[in-house]
Amino acid sequence: MRVAVLANLKVNAPTWEGMPSDQWDDLDSQKTIDALIAALESAGHSAEFFEAQITSPYNLIERLTTYKPDICFNIAESHFGDGREAQIPAVLEMLRLPYTGSQVMALALALDKPMTKRILHYHGLPTPEFQVFERTDEPIDEDLLDESGGLRYPLFVKPSSEGTSMGISALSIVRTVQELREQVAAQIVRYREAVLVEHYIAGREAMVGMIGNPKSTDARKVNERLIQRVLPAELTFLPILEMDTQAHAATEGDIYTNRMKTQMVDEYRYFCPAPMEEDMAHELRVLAAATFRVIGCMDVARVDFRLDSLNGDKPYILEINPLPGLSPHFSDLCLQADAAGWSHEQLINAILNQALARYQLS
Repeated sequence: MRVAVLANLKVNAPTWEGMPSDQWDDLDSQKTIDALIAALESAGHSAEFFEAQITSPYNLIERLTTYKPDICFNIAESHFGDGREAQIPAVLEMLRLPYTGSQVMALALALDKPMTKRILHYHGLPTPEFQVFERTDEPIDEDLLDESGGLRYPLFVKPSSEGTSMGISALSIVRTVQELREQVAAQIVRYREAVLVEHYIAGREAMVGMIGNPKSTDARKVNERLIQRVLPAELTFLPILEMDTQAHAATEGDIYTNRMKTQMVDEYRYFCPAPMEEDMAHELRVLAAATFRVIGCMDVARVDFRLDSLNGDKPYILEINPLPGLSPHFSDLCLQADAAGWSHEQLINAILNQALARYQLS
Protein backbone atom coordinates (compact mmCIF):
# COMPACT_ATOMS: atom_id res chain seq x y z
CA MET A 1 0.00 0.00 0.00
CA ARG A 2 1.02 3.60 -0.64
CA VAL A 3 0.54 5.38 2.71
CA ALA A 4 0.57 9.13 3.33
CA VAL A 5 1.53 9.91 6.94
CA LEU A 6 -0.23 13.12 7.98
CA ALA A 7 0.87 15.05 11.07
CA ASN A 8 1.77 18.50 12.33
CA LEU A 9 5.38 19.00 13.38
CA LYS A 10 6.17 21.37 16.22
CA VAL A 11 8.93 22.95 14.16
CA ASN A 12 6.43 23.90 11.44
CA ALA A 13 3.84 25.46 13.77
CA PRO A 14 3.18 29.21 13.70
CA THR A 15 4.51 31.41 16.48
CA TRP A 16 3.62 34.87 17.78
CA GLU A 17 4.52 37.25 20.56
CA GLY A 18 2.95 36.30 23.87
CA MET A 19 2.17 32.72 22.75
CA PRO A 20 1.73 30.32 25.72
CA SER A 21 4.81 28.17 26.23
CA ASP A 22 2.70 24.99 25.97
CA GLN A 23 0.80 26.11 22.83
CA TRP A 24 2.08 23.26 20.66
CA ASP A 25 2.75 20.55 23.26
CA ASP A 26 0.35 18.18 21.48
CA LEU A 27 2.16 18.37 18.13
CA ASP A 28 4.70 15.81 16.94
CA SER A 29 8.45 15.57 16.47
CA GLN A 30 10.40 14.40 13.45
CA LYS A 31 11.54 11.41 15.53
CA THR A 32 7.94 10.23 15.86
CA ILE A 33 7.32 10.63 12.13
CA ASP A 34 10.47 8.68 11.29
CA ALA A 35 9.33 5.86 13.59
CA LEU A 36 5.89 5.75 11.95
CA ILE A 37 7.35 5.57 8.45
CA ALA A 38 9.81 2.87 9.52
CA ALA A 39 6.98 0.87 11.09
CA LEU A 40 4.84 1.04 7.95
CA GLU A 41 7.76 0.18 5.68
CA SER A 42 8.58 -2.83 7.88
CA ALA A 43 5.23 -4.30 6.79
CA GLY A 44 6.00 -3.77 3.11
CA HIS A 45 4.15 -0.50 2.63
CA SER A 46 5.47 2.59 0.87
CA ALA A 47 5.14 5.60 3.18
CA GLU A 48 5.80 9.33 2.90
CA PHE A 49 5.26 12.17 5.38
CA PHE A 50 3.16 15.24 4.58
CA GLU A 51 2.81 18.27 6.84
CA ALA A 52 -0.95 18.49 7.41
CA GLN A 53 -1.50 22.09 6.34
CA ILE A 54 -3.43 23.10 3.24
CA THR A 55 -1.77 26.52 2.95
CA SER A 56 1.50 27.40 1.19
CA PRO A 57 4.21 26.17 1.29
CA TYR A 58 2.77 22.82 2.41
CA ASN A 59 -0.20 22.65 0.01
CA LEU A 60 -1.47 19.35 1.33
CA ILE A 61 -4.37 19.00 -1.12
CA GLU A 62 -2.16 19.43 -4.16
CA ARG A 63 0.56 17.14 -2.79
CA LEU A 64 -1.88 14.36 -1.91
CA THR A 65 -3.49 14.64 -5.33
CA THR A 66 -0.06 14.09 -6.87
CA TYR A 67 1.02 11.32 -4.47
CA LYS A 68 -2.25 9.35 -4.85
CA PRO A 69 -2.09 7.40 -1.56
CA ASP A 70 -4.13 4.25 -1.08
CA ILE A 71 -4.74 5.34 2.52
CA CYS A 72 -3.60 8.07 4.90
CA PHE A 73 -2.22 7.40 8.37
CA ASN A 74 -3.65 10.40 10.18
CA ILE A 75 -2.32 11.83 13.45
CA ALA A 76 -2.83 15.51 12.51
CA GLU A 77 -3.76 17.73 15.46
CA SER A 78 -3.98 20.97 13.39
CA HIS A 79 -3.47 24.42 14.88
CA PHE A 80 -6.59 26.50 15.39
CA GLY A 81 -10.28 26.08 16.11
CA ASP A 82 -12.37 24.11 18.58
CA GLY A 83 -12.78 21.31 16.02
CA ARG A 84 -9.19 21.41 14.77
CA GLU A 85 -8.54 17.66 15.03
CA ALA A 86 -11.40 17.10 12.59
CA GLN A 87 -10.14 19.54 9.96
CA ILE A 88 -7.76 17.26 8.05
CA PRO A 89 -10.17 14.29 8.10
CA ALA A 90 -12.82 16.61 6.61
CA VAL A 91 -10.40 17.49 3.80
CA LEU A 92 -9.63 13.81 3.23
CA GLU A 93 -13.32 13.01 2.98
CA MET A 94 -13.75 15.79 0.42
CA LEU A 95 -10.89 14.19 -1.55
CA ARG A 96 -12.44 10.74 -1.01
CA LEU A 97 -9.23 9.43 0.54
CA PRO A 98 -9.39 6.68 3.19
CA TYR A 99 -7.65 7.38 6.50
CA THR A 100 -6.92 5.71 9.82
CA GLY A 101 -8.68 6.52 13.05
CA SER A 102 -11.90 8.23 13.97
CA GLN A 103 -13.89 10.35 11.57
CA VAL A 104 -14.90 14.00 11.63
CA MET A 105 -17.76 13.97 14.14
CA ALA A 106 -15.99 11.81 16.73
CA LEU A 107 -12.79 13.87 16.55
CA ALA A 108 -14.63 17.17 16.96
CA LEU A 109 -16.74 15.76 19.79
CA ALA A 110 -13.87 14.21 21.75
CA LEU A 111 -11.84 17.43 21.66
CA ASP A 112 -14.81 19.22 23.27
CA LYS A 113 -14.55 17.80 26.79
CA PRO A 114 -17.84 19.27 28.10
CA MET A 115 -19.80 17.94 25.13
CA THR A 116 -18.18 14.53 25.55
CA LYS A 117 -19.27 14.53 29.19
CA ARG A 118 -22.83 15.40 28.17
CA ILE A 119 -22.89 12.37 25.85
CA LEU A 120 -21.50 10.14 28.60
CA HIS A 121 -24.08 11.44 31.04
CA TYR A 122 -26.89 10.79 28.54
CA HIS A 123 -25.80 7.17 28.25
CA GLY A 124 -25.50 6.69 32.00
CA LEU A 125 -21.71 6.37 31.92
CA PRO A 126 -19.94 7.70 35.05
CA THR A 127 -18.18 11.04 34.65
CA PRO A 128 -17.58 13.72 37.31
CA GLU A 129 -20.19 16.45 37.78
CA PHE A 130 -19.20 19.62 35.97
CA GLN A 131 -19.91 23.19 34.98
CA VAL A 132 -18.60 25.16 32.00
CA PHE A 133 -17.39 28.73 32.49
CA GLU A 134 -17.23 31.08 29.52
CA ARG A 135 -16.74 34.14 31.77
CA THR A 136 -14.90 34.56 35.04
CA ASP A 137 -17.90 36.01 36.85
CA GLU A 138 -20.46 33.35 35.92
CA PRO A 139 -22.60 32.17 38.87
CA ILE A 140 -21.47 28.87 40.36
CA ASP A 141 -24.12 26.15 40.19
CA GLU A 142 -25.96 25.97 43.48
CA ASP A 143 -25.36 22.25 43.91
CA LEU A 144 -21.61 22.98 44.05
CA LEU A 145 -21.95 25.32 47.02
CA ASP A 146 -22.80 24.85 50.68
CA GLU A 147 -25.08 27.14 52.73
CA SER A 148 -22.24 29.59 53.40
CA GLY A 149 -21.39 29.94 49.71
CA GLY A 150 -18.24 27.83 49.88
CA LEU A 151 -17.49 24.87 47.68
CA ARG A 152 -18.96 21.55 48.80
CA TYR A 153 -15.86 19.68 47.72
CA PRO A 154 -12.60 20.32 45.82
CA LEU A 155 -13.09 21.07 42.14
CA PHE A 156 -10.80 20.64 39.17
CA VAL A 157 -10.23 23.35 36.56
CA LYS A 158 -8.95 22.73 33.03
CA PRO A 159 -9.33 24.09 29.47
CA SER A 160 -12.29 22.60 27.64
CA SER A 161 -10.54 21.79 24.35
CA GLU A 162 -6.84 21.05 24.85
CA GLY A 163 -4.67 17.94 24.93
CA THR A 164 -1.43 16.79 26.58
CA SER A 165 -2.82 17.97 29.95
CA MET A 166 -2.33 21.57 28.87
CA GLY A 167 -3.38 23.92 31.64
CA ILE A 168 -3.28 21.15 34.24
CA SER A 169 -1.06 21.63 37.30
CA ALA A 170 -1.32 21.33 41.07
CA LEU A 171 -3.14 24.70 40.98
CA SER A 172 -5.96 23.07 39.00
CA ILE A 173 -7.33 21.61 42.25
CA VAL A 174 -9.34 24.38 43.92
CA ARG A 175 -10.91 24.36 47.39
CA THR A 176 -12.39 27.84 47.71
CA VAL A 177 -14.51 30.11 45.56
CA GLN A 178 -11.61 32.56 45.31
CA GLU A 179 -9.25 29.84 44.04
CA LEU A 180 -11.91 28.78 41.54
CA ARG A 181 -12.35 32.31 40.19
CA GLU A 182 -8.61 32.84 39.94
CA GLN A 183 -8.00 29.62 38.03
CA VAL A 184 -10.94 30.17 35.66
CA ALA A 185 -9.72 33.71 34.95
CA ALA A 186 -6.14 32.58 34.35
CA GLN A 187 -7.15 29.83 31.93
CA ILE A 188 -9.60 31.95 29.97
CA VAL A 189 -6.85 34.53 29.43
CA ARG A 190 -4.21 31.92 28.58
CA TYR A 191 -6.19 29.65 26.24
CA ARG A 192 -8.99 31.95 25.04
CA GLU A 193 -11.65 29.25 25.36
CA ALA A 194 -14.29 28.01 27.77
CA VAL A 195 -13.09 26.37 30.98
CA LEU A 196 -14.33 23.05 32.34
CA VAL A 197 -14.77 22.81 36.11
CA GLU A 198 -15.55 19.34 37.44
CA HIS A 199 -15.75 17.45 40.71
CA TYR A 200 -12.19 16.49 41.67
CA ILE A 201 -11.83 12.74 42.06
CA ALA A 202 -9.15 11.93 44.63
CA GLY A 203 -7.57 8.59 43.83
CA ARG A 204 -5.72 6.55 41.24
CA GLU A 205 -5.42 7.54 37.57
CA ALA A 206 -5.59 4.80 34.95
CA MET A 207 -5.68 4.62 31.15
CA VAL A 208 -7.23 2.00 28.89
CA GLY A 209 -5.93 1.76 25.33
CA MET A 210 -7.79 -0.24 22.70
CA ILE A 211 -7.62 -1.14 19.03
CA GLY A 212 -10.50 -2.36 16.92
CA ASN A 213 -14.01 -1.54 15.78
CA PRO A 214 -17.16 -2.62 17.66
CA LYS A 215 -19.60 -4.43 15.40
CA SER A 216 -22.63 -2.73 16.91
CA THR A 217 -23.78 0.39 15.10
CA ASP A 218 -26.64 1.16 17.49
CA ALA A 219 -25.37 3.35 20.33
CA ARG A 220 -28.80 3.17 21.98
CA LYS A 221 -28.01 -0.41 22.98
CA VAL A 222 -24.80 0.45 24.78
CA ASN A 223 -26.25 0.17 28.29
CA GLU A 224 -27.69 -3.25 27.51
CA ARG A 225 -24.34 -4.28 26.12
CA LEU A 226 -22.62 -3.05 29.25
CA ILE A 227 -24.73 -5.42 31.31
CA GLN A 228 -24.11 -8.32 28.96
CA ARG A 229 -20.33 -7.60 28.84
CA VAL A 230 -20.34 -7.97 25.06
CA LEU A 231 -18.53 -4.86 23.84
CA PRO A 232 -15.06 -5.74 25.17
CA ALA A 233 -14.99 -8.88 23.04
CA GLU A 234 -15.02 -6.69 19.92
CA LEU A 235 -11.86 -4.75 20.82
CA THR A 236 -8.25 -5.61 21.56
CA PHE A 237 -7.21 -4.09 24.86
CA LEU A 238 -3.64 -3.24 25.78
CA PRO A 239 -2.54 -3.59 29.42
CA ILE A 240 -4.01 -0.88 31.64
CA LEU A 241 -1.53 1.84 32.55
CA GLU A 242 -1.65 3.57 35.95
CA MET A 243 0.30 6.70 36.74
CA ASP A 244 2.19 6.68 40.03
CA THR A 245 0.94 10.16 40.89
CA GLN A 246 1.97 9.76 44.53
CA ALA A 247 5.62 9.74 43.50
CA HIS A 248 5.36 13.44 42.59
CA ALA A 249 2.43 14.55 44.76
CA ALA A 250 4.51 17.19 46.53
CA THR A 251 4.91 19.24 43.34
CA GLU A 252 2.30 17.89 40.92
CA GLY A 253 -0.67 17.55 43.28
CA ASP A 254 -1.53 13.87 42.77
CA ILE A 255 -2.47 14.37 39.10
CA TYR A 256 -0.93 13.65 35.70
CA THR A 257 0.17 17.18 34.83
CA ASN A 258 1.39 18.86 31.67
CA ARG A 259 4.79 19.25 33.35
CA MET A 260 5.03 15.49 33.88
CA LYS A 261 4.21 14.85 30.23
CA THR A 262 6.66 17.40 28.82
CA GLN A 263 9.43 18.14 31.33
CA MET A 264 9.61 15.02 33.53
CA VAL A 265 9.56 12.30 30.89
CA ASP A 266 12.71 10.66 32.25
CA GLU A 267 11.59 10.61 35.88
CA TYR A 268 7.83 10.18 36.23
CA ARG A 269 6.72 6.73 37.32
CA TYR A 270 3.94 4.44 36.16
CA PHE A 271 2.69 0.88 36.50
CA CYS A 272 1.83 -1.21 33.45
CA PRO A 273 0.04 -3.52 33.79
CA ALA A 274 -1.70 -1.60 36.57
CA PRO A 275 -1.77 -3.41 39.93
CA MET A 276 -5.50 -4.03 40.23
CA GLU A 277 -7.91 -6.94 40.62
CA GLU A 278 -9.26 -8.46 37.42
CA ASP A 279 -12.82 -7.42 38.31
CA MET A 280 -11.74 -3.78 38.40
CA ALA A 281 -9.72 -4.11 35.19
CA HIS A 282 -12.71 -5.72 33.48
CA GLU A 283 -15.00 -2.89 34.60
CA LEU A 284 -12.58 -0.30 33.18
CA ARG A 285 -12.42 -2.16 29.87
CA VAL A 286 -16.22 -2.32 29.71
CA LEU A 287 -16.56 1.41 30.40
CA ALA A 288 -13.80 2.22 27.92
CA ALA A 289 -15.50 0.13 25.23
CA ALA A 290 -18.83 1.82 25.88
CA THR A 291 -17.18 5.26 25.66
CA PHE A 292 -15.49 4.25 22.40
CA ARG A 293 -18.89 3.25 20.99
CA VAL A 294 -21.03 6.21 22.05
CA ILE A 295 -18.45 8.78 20.90
CA GLY A 296 -18.18 6.96 17.59
CA CYS A 297 -14.46 6.19 17.60
CA MET A 298 -12.73 3.96 15.06
CA ASP A 299 -9.56 1.86 14.96
CA VAL A 300 -7.83 3.17 18.12
CA ALA A 301 -8.44 5.28 21.22
CA ARG A 302 -7.41 5.73 24.85
CA VAL A 303 -9.83 6.38 27.71
CA ASP A 304 -8.61 8.06 30.92
CA PHE A 305 -10.11 7.29 34.33
CA ARG A 306 -9.87 8.41 37.94
CA LEU A 307 -10.73 5.86 40.63
CA ASP A 308 -12.53 7.46 43.59
CA SER A 309 -10.57 6.49 46.72
CA LEU A 310 -13.39 7.84 48.91
CA ASN A 311 -15.96 5.59 47.24
CA GLY A 312 -14.38 2.15 46.94
CA ASP A 313 -12.30 3.04 43.86
CA LYS A 314 -15.42 3.73 41.80
CA PRO A 315 -14.23 4.57 38.27
CA TYR A 316 -15.05 7.90 36.64
CA ILE A 317 -14.40 8.62 32.96
CA LEU A 318 -12.39 11.80 32.45
CA GLU A 319 -12.10 11.82 28.66
CA ILE A 320 -11.42 9.80 25.53
CA ASN A 321 -8.53 10.49 23.17
CA PRO A 322 -9.17 9.21 19.62
CA LEU A 323 -5.75 10.55 18.50
CA PRO A 324 -3.46 9.12 21.18
CA GLY A 325 0.23 9.89 20.94
CA LEU A 326 2.32 7.33 19.05
CA SER A 327 5.88 8.22 20.05
CA PRO A 328 7.67 4.90 20.68
CA HIS A 329 8.52 4.09 24.33
CA PHE A 330 7.12 7.47 25.39
CA SER A 331 3.42 7.99 24.61
CA ASP A 332 0.96 6.31 26.97
CA LEU A 333 -0.45 4.01 24.29
CA CYS A 334 3.05 2.98 23.25
CA LEU A 335 3.99 2.20 26.87
CA GLN A 336 0.92 -0.03 27.03
CA ALA A 337 1.97 -1.76 23.81
CA ASP A 338 5.45 -2.28 25.28
CA ALA A 339 3.89 -3.95 28.31
CA ALA A 340 1.91 -6.25 26.02
CA GLY A 341 5.12 -7.33 24.32
CA TRP A 342 4.21 -5.53 21.10
CA SER A 343 6.85 -3.79 19.03
CA HIS A 344 6.13 -0.26 17.83
CA GLU A 345 5.89 -1.69 14.33
CA GLN A 346 3.21 -4.13 15.48
CA LEU A 347 1.18 -1.37 17.12
CA ILE A 348 1.25 0.98 14.13
CA ASN A 349 0.36 -1.74 11.64
CA ALA A 350 -2.42 -3.05 13.87
CA ILE A 351 -4.01 0.42 13.66
CA LEU A 352 -3.48 0.56 9.89
CA ASN A 353 -4.95 -2.91 9.41
CA GLN A 354 -8.12 -1.95 11.25
CA ALA A 355 -8.62 0.93 8.83
CA LEU A 356 -7.82 -1.21 5.80
CA ALA A 357 -10.45 -3.72 6.91
CA ARG A 358 -13.05 -0.94 7.41
CA TYR A 359 -12.50 0.33 3.90
CA GLN A 360 -12.31 -3.22 2.52
CA LEU A 361 -8.83 -2.59 1.15
CA SER A 362 -6.64 -5.65 0.70
